[in-house]
Amino acid sequence: MCEHCAPRWQVMISVYHKMHENLVHFFKIERGLVACTDIDGLMQTLNINHNPLDWRHFIDSSKLSLKAVLLHNSNTLPSIPVGHSVHNKESYENMKILMEAINYDILKWPICSDIKVIALLLGLQQGFTKYCFLICEWESRAQSLHYSRKYWTARKSLEPGIMNVEYQPLVELSKI
Repeated sequence: MCEHCAPRWQVMISVYHKMHENLVHFFKIERGLVACTDIDGLMQTLNINHNPLDWRHFIDSSKLSLKAVLLHNSNTLPSIPVGHSVHNKESYENMKILMEAINYDILKWPICSDIKVIALLLGLQQGFTKYCFLICEWESRAQSLHYSRKYWTARKSLEPGIMNVEYQPLVELSKI
């Protein structure tokens, strides 16, 4: 092969290749979950003022993975990943591991997510249930009342064993 036909290889080295190294110590791996254990320190390193009232906690889950990020209320700041797992599926136990790992009980951001994740966080039974609604005591088996009754009693408590509550809630109902 002549030198004009030979492939030319170039190696490009970027300064961004190792940018994550100063952030790694804020995260830990526990039971298949990568979670941020020092959110205040992470925000300070990223030069972001962390006021928990300005952020909301978004959790997305599927049968195969679990993701958690902090979203700024005004959407002017970037989202901050705080938890990720590719092996933990949506279950109460995995949500509990996530909430404990990120110290949610201290910071208590408002939570936004889909209904299934919120039901898991509130400790509700999964599947076909009699009292499946999160906010009120709507009875799914009361067929005669479905289109005639407009207002249902609000849920007063989330006690395990009562009205399809299976576990202790991981978050307060007011934070949903």
